[in-house]
Amino acid sequence: MSYLEHFKLDEQPFRLTPDPAFVYWSKQHARAKAYMESTIWLSDGFVVITGEIGSGKTTLLQSFLAELEDDVVYAVVSQTQLTATQFLQAILTEFGFKPFDKDKVELLDMLNMFLIEQYSSGKKVLLIVDEAQNLSKRVLEEIRLLSGIETHKEKVLRIILAGQPELKRTMESPKLRQLVQRVRLQFHLGPLGERELREYVEHRLSVAGCAGRRIFSAETYERLHRYTGGIPRLVNTLCDTALLCAFADEKTTVDTADIKAAIDELGWKEHPSSTGLHHQLLALSRPASREPHVTGIEVWADGECISMQTFPRGRIIVGRSPDNEIYIKSKFVSRHHAQLVSDDDGCLIEDLNSTNGVFVDDRQVKKYRLKDGDVVSLGVHQLVYRDIRNSSQPESDTDGDDLREAGG
Repeated sequence: MSYLEHFKLDEQPFRLTPDPAFVYWSKQHARAKAYMESTIWLSDGFVVITGEIGSGKTTLLQSFLAELEDDVVYAVVSQTQLTATQFLQAILTEFGFKPFDKDKVELLDMLNMFLIEQYSSGKKVLLIVDEAQNLSKRVLEEIRLLSGIETHKEKVLRIILAGQPELKRTMESPKLRQLVQRVRLQFHLGPLGERELREYVEHRLSVAGCAGRRIFSAETYERLHRYTGGIPRLVNTLCDTALLCAFADEKTTVDTADIKAAIDELGWKEHPSSTGLHHQLLALSRPASREPHVTGIEVWADGECISMQTFPRGRIIVGRSPDNEIYIKSKFVSRHHAQLVSDDDGCLIEDLNSTNGVFVDDRQVKKYRLKDGDVVSLGVHQLVYRDIRNSSQPESDTDGDDLREAGG
């Protein structure tokens, strides 16, 4: 008898190979996917997703690809230790060409013609680069140039870069400043919290056919989190080994003794994120003071101000999904309705392909640079923009890490 039969499961719940059927949509994974989706409905979509090894980036990409419409043509490049010419060849090969006897100029011409042809036939072209942390700065610069290919109306290549945290550090190089300016959205996939880890384990067991039965006892989750740090791939490894340990002892549930036996079998120690030293190092690495806040947003409904938040420079997403920096609980507001981009020149609002649109002073806008006091209407709610770049008012304690709900 296999352990699947023993636990009455239809398939292995914690295998390490990516499988979109097992995707658990934590708030941050849902947010990352929404950012990926934005590349489709924004003509100049360029998104960077980073995360630790085993955080679920590849599974997330596969789930995203499985839902693309027929009008999207895409290339996925996963082998990234390439020269600029080899990288162009890899892209063209994904699009069905045989480009290996061409020089770089010919490759660029082939790709440019392909993009224009697809645009003319109503297709959207998407380039996805996985393991992008291995790209050289020269190849990253090539990607910047590709992102600028356009017709007289709009850009014709959408781009998603996914990679380990080193990608973010590489892009901080002054030599890549122009590339970073092209990037619309960036998101980092962090580890699962203890509650999310429990939901993740139970979700995978449910997909595998446990039919509501509790296989892991409640007290196992604290130890699971302590030894995996909430990294999904490590969670899978430890849970699978614990199931085998329980199966060997002919037990129908996994308890802390089985988790301990699995840890001993794997030779693991507590994950670094669970140790006091790790948190001390994190505290030392944080800047002594926060970046000054430059944008204030008041949320109004029925003539009453129901929340006020301030933000530093950067992107702020507004919508009815709780993972947004500005969370508006209203059926008239889309899941990810709009984004606010604060910079040295003030704040720009952009509609993220919402159902009911974005209005500034009763005029519908797709992209608009706000002036102090402008009123933005989202359904029955209003956002009042306050330019606080030169204000001496105290910063709000609320920023993108502390969400507040605006009910409706």
